[in-house]
Amino acid sequence: MKDVKTSLLERTSVRRYEREAIPQETMDLIYRAVENTPTSYNGQQFSVIDISDQALKEELYALTNQKQLKTCNRLLIFCSDYNKISLLARHKGVDMPQFTNTMDAVTIGIIDASLAMMSAVVAAQAAGLGSNCVGYLRTVDPAKVAELLKLPKGVFVVCGLALGVPREQPDLKPKQPASLVFHQNCYRQDNEAMTNELAAYDEIVQNYNRTRAGGTSENDWCAHIADYYRHAMEYRILDYLKAQGYDIKR
Repeated sequence: MKDVKTSLLERTSVRRYEREAIPQETMDLIYRAVENTPTSYNGQQFSVIDISDQALKEELYALTNQKQLKTCNRLLIFCSDYNKISLLARHKGVDMPQFTNTMDAVTIGIIDASLAMMSAVVAAQAAGLGSNCVGYLRTVDPAKVAELLKLPKGVFVVCGLALGVPREQPDLKPKQPASLVFHQNCYRQDNEAMTNELAAYDEIVQNYNRTRAGGTSENDWCAHIADYYRHAMEYRILDYLKAQGYDIKR
């Protein structure tokens, strides 16, 4: 078992996996870590779909063209979930407010599911597994993914997590320095200095992409991420959320 420092600071995104199965005791550790995730109000507004069915993984791969979905041993899909509390409220005769019609409900569900996923990532890393977060499952075809996973109203996909015994050890990607991540007591006001630091980081990312193991590119950080934003503006997530019972009004 790896220590916490190694698990957190040496984490990389693994997309190629060995064929061997993940031991059940390792999955039990991941389950327990997820179950103990801190959540808003202890409301536990999330659920996880654990996919071991190869045919289903390949259907999801066909939608996304993300090879890690079909080569991983287990695929965990983290969802925002207000269905569970709605079921119990109906059973107990508790008046259930239309909380899912608020942006706060969407935010809370996403936060809870994301925290749960990070619990799984750390547990998996500590156990020697490789992992890869797959956000494209949220956006590629939300209605089709919801159909495949049989999601009820009040539940939507936040992110997928591919898990398996790693067949590769990717290079560690450069991250923004602490001076850009941590703001002391208030948000930094020195925009010129921040811009210079961001430009330096942008160059570091471009140099990394030119020399990294595996496929290389000329991608920088700024333009590459802006292109992603541009593409993501075509997603119709609000329509999908409404179809899943989230009629956001405020």
